[in-house]
Amino acid sequence: MLGGIADDFTGATDLATNLVTRGFRTTVTLGVPDGDLDDLRDHDAVVVALKSRTAPVAEAVADSRAALSVLRDLGADRIYDKYCSTFDSTPEGNIGPVADALMSELGVDTTVVVPSFPDNGRTVYQGHLFVGDRLLSHSSMRHHPLTPMRESDIVRLLAPQTTRPVGLVPHALVRAGADAVRTELAARTGLQVIDAVDTTDLSIVAAATSHLPLVTGGSGLALGMQGPSDAAGARAVTVHRGFRAVLAGSASRTTQAQIAHARPHLTHLMLDAERLVDDRDDVLGQILDCATASWNRDPERPVMIYSVGEPADVAATTRSGHSSAALIEAALAELAVRFVDAGVRQLVVAGGETSGAVLRGLGACRLRIGPQIAPGVAWAETRSGSIALDVALKSGNFGTTDMFTSAWDVLA
Repeated sequence: MLGGIADDFTGATDLATNLVTRGFRTTVTLGVPDGDLDDLRDHDAVVVALKSRTAPVAEAVADSRAALSVLRDLGADRIYDKYCSTFDSTPEGNIGPVADALMSELGVDTTVVVPSFPDNGRTVYQGHLFVGDRLLSHSSMRHHPLTPMRESDIVRLLAPQTTRPVGLVPHALVRAGADAVRTELAARTGLQVIDAVDTTDLSIVAAATSHLPLVTGGSGLALGMQGPSDAAGARAVTVHRGFRAVLAGSASRTTQAQIAHARPHLTHLMLDAERLVDDRDDVLGQILDCATASWNRDPERPVMIYSVGEPADVAATTRSGHSSAALIEAALAELAVRFVDAGVRQLVVAGGETSGAVLRGLGACRLRIGPQIAPGVAWAETRSGSIALDVALKSGNFGTTDMFTSAWDVLA
């Protein structure tokens, strides 16, 4: 079994989606699982979704160690430490400290660092991470409110976060083939950043690292792996018929473009964080009434609730000093519960923190990953109490522009 440890919920489904694509029957657990785990033992891969990307370092390390312990008890003989393909981190962590902790627990001296996900425009060349055709330090991630990325050199980014050596396996060596990379890794210790600019490179890296007990990176490396199952069979989930909704808490430019594309086609309402401070119940009640009226008129038409339609809508706090993000996440989580009670059975959620809040609100514990919608995004089957649902969790920067209007076709 392959065990995955992901630092947020959408990152977990991102990794699981790519594993399913490669023939791994995969389930995501929301948090470190406990109790009876027998239903997980017949899977090819289990991915534990944590909420550790921006948690305090000690908390992130402790949660990752706990996830590792459970995965090893399940029989996982390889571990995939998954973080964001834009290497979201600060000089203190959490990517380096978590990797250090997992290496120590597993007793390994060497592992790899592979952020590349070329299908989503993330590539590493000469150790520098690119987002599309721009260096990470010149991308929109430069202005991220929690993990501003102002350095593109992954070796330099990672070095302050670890006491281990940090090296680079350059692209020319990758193109020399898996045997050359494997031989080079055998001669090194520490954390080795590996160049990869396309899926051919990822296949070479996957073959070269197939013997390692631990790999780290974005989800792209999974696309180079080969699972034991038939890919079509690994993607099978039950389609649950009912109303459809989109809950978009992400403020990313990609999500803004998806919202702009969807507005002419979907019933849509924008959440106002200012109004949520004093009129929360009224605001959510009005949204539910509008959504219900729309579904009564056209049961097939999705309803989209969003928080940021354009850059001017972004605000860290309300005028009264409340966190806009916290207000929005809590409101969307409550709306998810109300929507499911009203008959929603297919739900798209945009944003890592929003996805976590929504799934916790619904009381979901597991996700069985199904068919892919876009690179790193798939439908999954879960439960809210006794109600079975199909959900798609989307990292803010992932997905095609028409995703909110076309995702439903995958379940047809």
